[in-house]
Amino acid sequence: MPVITFANTKGGAGKTTAVLLLATELARLGFRVSVLDADPQHWITRWHENSGSLVGGRLSVVPYVTMSTIDRQVAEEKARADFVLVDLPGSRSSLLAKAVGHADYVLIPVQGSAMDAQGGANVIELLQYLEDKADIRIRHSVVLTRVNSMVTTRAMQAVKDLLAARRVHLLETPIIERAAFRDIFGCAGTLYSMDAKRISNLDKAQENARALALEVLRQIPAAVRQSGKAPLRNVA
Repeated sequence: MPVITFANTKGGAGKTTAVLLLATELARLGFRVSVLDADPQHWITRWHENSGSLVGGRLSVVPYVTMSTIDRQVAEEKARADFVLVDLPGSRSSLLAKAVGHADYVLIPVQGSAMDAQGGANVIELLQYLEDKADIRIRHSVVLTRVNSMVTTRAMQAVKDLLAARRVHLLETPIIERAAFRDIFGCAGTLYSMDAKRISNLDKAQENARALALEVLRQIPAAVRQSGKAPLRNVA
């Protein structure tokens, strides 16, 4: 089953939030999802300890993934899950190269800043190196994170222009800056168990997360067909 690796060598790019949103939405669609938590902050692991049962037991998290364990853990989770998501540290490391090597698809979360763009560029350069030197082509996309739904800043436009100039695929669905996305790690739940009376625009956050998941599924349609869990008409 496909492995989706989330990578940006700069911390704070919204990578772990993107992992959690995609993982929970895929689980809601009926897929079995495993997340390999290689982030030293272990936010996904902490969240799952309090919230995992809320997605019907279809989402599991493997904590403390390291350079020495990732090969075995990827193999084990691929054998029992429809999707394996890998949350990496926000830094350059040998683990980054190894995790990217396992990936069927790489998602690169980027905020509208020069530093985030450079962190994403480091990942893109690694992918280009694999293609040039080893003829290994790994499908990849950038997803914009923490986007202001009302304003496009100069920095954000500069990031979009840079991606276009380098012909890097950009997902049409950005992750909008929402209170629900900031609060989800501390609420011991999912977007669908949070209290709409306390979280502003919760419905829009849910719509955003679902749109992200459906667009990612369109990027890897073979995985959808193989799993038999979600008909293609549901992700068109």
